[in-house]
Amino acid sequence: MTQPSQVIGVLGAGAWGSALAIHLARLHDEITLWARDSAHLQQCISSRENQRYLEGIHWPDNIKAQADLIALIQAADILIVATPSACIRDMMQTISKHRGSQLLGIIWACKGLEQGTGKFLHEVASEECPDDLNHAILSGPSFAREVGLGLPTAVTMAASDSEFAHAAAQLFHHPLFRCYTSEDVIAVEIGGAYKNVLAIAAGIIDGLGLGANARAALITRGIAEMTRLGRHLNANTETFSGLSGIGDIVLTCTENLSRNRRFGLGLGQGQSVEQVEKQIGQVIEGKFAAHEIFHLSQKHTIELPICEQVHAVLCGRKDSRQAVEELLARAIKHESD
Repeated sequence: MTQPSQVIGVLGAGAWGSALAIHLARLHDEITLWARDSAHLQQCISSRENQRYLEGIHWPDNIKAQADLIALIQAADILIVATPSACIRDMMQTISKHRGSQLLGIIWACKGLEQGTGKFLHEVASEECPDDLNHAILSGPSFAREVGLGLPTAVTMAASDSEFAHAAAQLFHHPLFRCYTSEDVIAVEIGGAYKNVLAIAAGIIDGLGLGANARAALITRGIAEMTRLGRHLNANTETFSGLSGIGDIVLTCTENLSRNRRFGLGLGQGQSVEQVEKQIGQVIEGKFAAHEIFHLSQKHTIELPICEQVHAVLCGRKDSRQAVEELLARAIKHESD
């Protein structure tokens, strides 16, 4: 049974935006999708399939295209932003400028930090959106292909306003797509950014053929590293034990549907950053997150050795094997440190 009619706009027709539109179309009368590449969007609508990113997954007939971003923003009751995180400030500015009075809020489904400033996406939203406009983040272990196929998934919907977190979760909630709520936005955002860095590192471990023991150690110490950063930034570190923390890390570090893991695999196998990026053909969010988190660690004097080594590999200062060898050569320390 569909829920009461609202104008729900999804911004971005990559794999994730398409998957969310497909899922929401199971629950609501109509979903309107916008993409920067209008020709690609029209092709998706004509074929009822995103052949570029989600080949073989049918689009329901109640997904409609809107090539005019401003028109969609003006008409929407709810907007879901599924563009790369690099676009988030421009998108928030555009929404703030053109929104209709009926707009209830924004939900962003991208993960990472703003390039150049190192700000988390909720900070960007707070700077660019009026105080009366609610915003929330959807995060957690959720590959786009599996969501598009309707396979069981559980996620976290985080917002500083608990009522909006619940309303936003209700928008997506389905027997095969469980939404849990949280008010700990900073921890959820840290988890969403850090898991991509750790997925690159795990991919490097496996690309080098170092085995499952090494991968398990990397993931475990990565969680400790993420927790150290969260503690410094006043996050509730208990949140990291949930879906948006450990859940997302386990998924992206161990399954090859993760483009960040595949990126790391290529680096571990001796390919260059440029070669692997070209091969994958999609934005590697962890590449940018590693850069920004590394600079956060330098600014706040926080020890984040895995992130530091990933950053060094991405900048070309070290090769993958050297970076891993330096991690393994670190001095004995207490596990809780």
